[in-house]
Parts: sequence; structure tokens; C-alpha cells
Amino acid sequence: MNQIYEQKLWGGTDSDFYSGIGSHKPEIISPYLEALVAFLVSQNNALVVCDLGCGDFNIGKYLTKHTKKYIAVDIVENLIIRNKKQFQADNLEFHNLDISKDTLPAGDCIIIRQVLQHLCNAEIKKVVNKIANYKYVILTEHIPSGEFIPNIDIISGQGIRIKQHSGVNLLAPPFNLKIENKKVIDCYILENNKGRLVTTIYKIF
Repeated sequence: MNQIYEQKLWGGTDSDFYSGIGSHKPEIISPYLEALVAFLVSQNNALVVCDLGCGDFNIGKYLTKHTKKYIAVDIVENLIIRNKKQFQADNLEFHNLDISKDTLPAGDCIIIRQVLQHLCNAEIKKVVNKIANYKYVILTEHIPSGEFIPNIDIISGQGIRIKQHSGVNLLAPPFNLKIENKKVIDCYILENNKGRLVTTIYKIF
């Protein structure tokens, strides 16, 4: 991930970090933010939220005020240092962690937006094993349009499973996440048959 930001593989200027159009394009993030804010408000702004893979924080900055505490996590140390300087609030924390290896902060809800899609199945499974500690998981994944084969393995990095006509499905093998219920709260159809960005809230047992 360091290399992705250093080489601007997701775009951006030479002087700053940029987490890609999925975190910046208004047509993508506006309905997503509207759905997440509605959920957080429905919980009386009382949830402790852990944002796993917070990136440049262009999305998290709009959600912080709707939480009891917002804990933003990313694997890129220099990005976390930058975020700490640029974004400050009494209920906001930034942590430099590897979500597949490190102990995650305690909380009520985790947000994982377009993160798991970049990880191999072994790393995703390590994350899934930690999810049971939370009440809600809000997951956004880039998946193909229509039916697809879930969870074809990849090497962790910039790429995702879309070229193999696959995508992450935590309820399918080898992950088999056990949930109480789920609700799709946002679905953005990408142009030129490039799939869709689907956001689902899972309530964990």
C-alpha cells in the first residue's frame, strides 16, 4: 500500500495522498454518505466506529460527528501521520495498524470500504475472525454485475478480483461469516460494465 500512494497508482497530486475515485467521486460517495449518516443517526450517534482502511479520510471526515468515537485505522504510517495533522476532533483517533495481523480497537461497528477486495483470502480470513467482536459490519466491495464466482484468491496488492469475474462474499466459503441479518444500503453501478460498488450492513450475532 505504501507503493500505491508513493507512485500515485490511484491518482492524485505529487504533494498529497489520494485514495482513488471511490473515495472522491461525488456520484459515488454522496449516496454512500447519506446512507451511512442515516444509519449512524438511527443509532443516536452513540456508536464507537472503527474505520479499517481509512485512507485519505475524505469519507471519514463526514462521519466522525455522528459517532461517540471514530477510530480510523490504516496500514500506511505516513498517511496516518498526515491524517493526524489534518483532521482533529475530540472523538477522533488515528491508528497505524495492519488489520490482518494486529489487534483491532474495541468498538460497536466497523467500516471496511473497498479494502478486503485488495487482500488475499488468507488475510481476509484473519480479519473475518476478528469481526465477531463487533455488533455491526458495514462492508463496501467492488463486485461484478450479475452472478459471479465468489472469493477467487488473489495476491494482496493494488488489483482486485473483478478481472476473474469474482468478488468478495463474506458469507460464502472460505469465510462463512455468521450473521443475524444483512441489509444492502447502497449500490453504485460503474460505467462500461465495470461492475458495482455494493455497501451492506451486517448485524453480527
